Amino acid sequence: MENAVTTRTSELIQAVYKNVKMAGDSILNLMPHVKDEKLKSDMTVQLSAFEAFASRAAKLLADEGVKPETEGTLTKLSAKWGTLMNTMRDSPTSHLAEMMIEGATMGANEMLRELREAENSNTSESALRLARDVCTFEEKIVKDKSGEDVLLTSTGTKF
Repeated sequence: MENAVTTRTSELIQAVYKNVKMAGDSILNLMPHVKDEKLKSDMTVQLSAFEAFASRAAKLLADEGVKPETEGTLTKLSAKWGTLMNTMRDSPTSHLAEMMIEGATMGANEMLRELREAENSNTSESALRLARDVCTFEEKIVKDKSGEDVLLTSTGTKF
C-alpha cells in the first residue's frame, strides 16, 4: 500500500513541477515583448513564485527518491513558437496580459484535474498542499479577491 501512496504522490508532484516549470518558461519567453513596467514587474514576481514552487516540488520529489522531469523539447518549442506567433501580430500590453491570464487559467485547470484525481487516491498531504498552493496562486493571477484581474490593473482593461 505504501508503494501506491509513493507512486501517486510522485505523480502529483511531477505534475506540479512540470506545471510551474512550464509557467516559468512561458514568462521568460514573453518577457522580452513586454514594454509596460507594471506588467513586467508583475511577471517578475510571478516568475519568482513559480521558481519557489519548483524548488518545493523538487525537494518533495527528492524526498520520494525521484528525479524531477520537465516537459519534453517538442512541448517547450511549441509553447515558444506559440508565444512568438502571438506577439508578432499583436503585442500591446492588454494582449500580453491576456496571454498570461490564458496560461494561468490552463495551469490552474490542469492542477484542479490533478488534485481531484489525487484527492481520491492515496496521496501524501504535503503533495496535496503543494498542488493546492499552486492552483490557488494561478487562480489569483487571473482574479484577485475584489474580482479585478491582477495582471490587467496596469492597463485598465478588465476581462
